[in-house]
Amino acid sequence: MSNGFLCNDGVKCRSNQAKEENNMRRKRILTLTMNPSLDFSTSVDHVIPGLKLRCESMRSDPGGGGINVSRVIARLGGETVAVYTSGDEEGLELSRTLEREGVGLLPVNIGAHTRRSFAVRERKSGNQFRFVPPGHDLGPDEWSHCLEVVERGLDEAGLAVASGSLPGGVPEDFYGRVAALCRDRDIPFILDTSGPALRAAIQKTEMYLLKPNMAELGFLHGAQIQTDEDMETAARELIWRHKVKVVVVSLGAGGVVLCTGDRLERMRTPTVPQRSRVGAGDSMVGAIAVKLALGSPIHKAVSYGLAAGAAAVMTPGTELCRREDVDKLYARLAGEGENALEELER
Repeated sequence: MSNGFLCNDGVKCRSNQAKEENNMRRKRILTLTMNPSLDFSTSVDHVIPGLKLRCESMRSDPGGGGINVSRVIARLGGETVAVYTSGDEEGLELSRTLEREGVGLLPVNIGAHTRRSFAVRERKSGNQFRFVPPGHDLGPDEWSHCLEVVERGLDEAGLAVASGSLPGGVPEDFYGRVAALCRDRDIPFILDTSGPALRAAIQKTEMYLLKPNMAELGFLHGAQIQTDEDMETAARELIWRHKVKVVVVSLGAGGVVLCTGDRLERMRTPTVPQRSRVGAGDSMVGAIAVKLALGSPIHKAVSYGLAAGAAAVMTPGTELCRREDVDKLYARLAGEGENALEELER
């Protein structure tokens, strides 16, 4: 059996080999996490001030937007490499776990330790309490090195995703610089962040996809989003003024609104039992990236993302989506066809 495309003399044709390598490159997804963490989670019966609370066994997971996106991509069968800052023993533990999960590693060593976050689920009420400290500031040499590693990583990637906050010391337009690197290589760039980093990024250059929630969309628009008309105006402003090709507005349990240059539609999320909303947004972005890297149209990619986001809600603590749940929910959405879509009122 042949291992590839063979010429008449049995030697693999260079042109066909180049095509094969290019196809592999297009499917590889690079993610960027500037402020990763080790996420610890547990549960207690009640959260009561002043008392010593007996918890269940602690679990830990790699955390941070881009890292979670890479973990989801690997779970869903995609090929991914993660660029992330890494410091001290926490950074080494994060790298070991990512490697076990099949994520390619491009760590950038920093002088401080990788931060830890903590989540507690109150079993009686179902409420979840999340404690997220800030990351350590990065110096100019450290964040500049991150850009250099991203630039090298893009040579082997066909899609890039940046997700999560920027630590102190990093310029607000950092993600815009990453977007420009992707633009110069004709690589689609997906951004999921908030605040000044989001605003600075869209002002610097064009990009393929943004995934704001309602508050973030209002922040970019300069006014609170109160109606469907407000949402449409704000989303289309990103496309027309800032040259974003696709805007996916997250509505939480209400699904998303997908806006492109020629379509605007609400897409519902499947109804599932809720255990934890941690990782739902990252699961959605990871699934969207997987489908886009395979050449799927944006509507199918977002539908797959909705299935992954809902699947993540079904898992406890900081756990992400499971592939079997994603596939079942995606099949359910596909079976609903047009009933899964709801045109916005004009």
